[in-house]
Amino acid sequence: MDSAVARERVLDAAGTLFYGRGIQSVGMDEIRGASGVSLKRLYALFPAKDQLVEAYLERRDTLWRGRLAEYVERHAEPQERILAVFDHLHRWFGEPGFRGCAWINAYGELGASSDRVAAQARAHKSAFRAYLGSLVADAGLPERLADQLTLLAEGAMVTAGIFHSPEPALQAREAAAALLAAARG
Repeated sequence: MDSAVARERVLDAAGTLFYGRGIQSVGMDEIRGASGVSLKRLYALFPAKDQLVEAYLERRDTLWRGRLAEYVERHAEPQERILAVFDHLHRWFGEPGFRGCAWINAYGELGASSDRVAAQARAHKSAFRAYLGSLVADAGLPERLADQLTLLAEGAMVTAGIFHSPEPALQAREAAAALLAAARG
C-alpha cells in the first residue's frame, strides 16, 4: 500500500474514532488496528499523535466546509443562502452519530495543552465566520450581522451536541430570520 492510501486509511480510522469517542480515549494502537496500517507505517506518517490530530482536524475542516458550501449554494437568493446555513446545520445535527462540533470537542479536550488543536479550532471557526461574512456581504447587509449569525450557529452546535437534538438549528434559524428582517429595516 502506498503512502497516500495508508494516510487516507489512517485518517479515516482516526476520524471515526476521535469524533465518536474523543481524542484522549483513543490510542495509536487502536488507530493502527482500525486502519489496517502497521504501527511502523503509522508512525512514519504521523510521528506523534498531535500531528495526527492536527491532520484529522484539517481534513475534517475541508470536508465540513465543502459540504456546507455545496448545500448553501443550491439557493439563489442571497438571504435564503444565509438561512440555508441553519438548514444545513439541522440536517447535520440529525445525522446518525452526530456528536457535536469536532473543533469544539477537540478544543475542550486539548485546547489548553495543545497549541496545534487550539490553532486548528481557531482557524476553523475563523473560516466559518468569514464564510458567513461573505454571505452577509452578498446580501448587502451590515457586516456586524455576520458576528451575530456566527454566535447563533455556534450556540446551536453546542446545544445540539449536548442534547442530541437537531432542534437548536431550527431555533437559531428563526432567530437568524428575525435578525435579517431587522437588518432590512
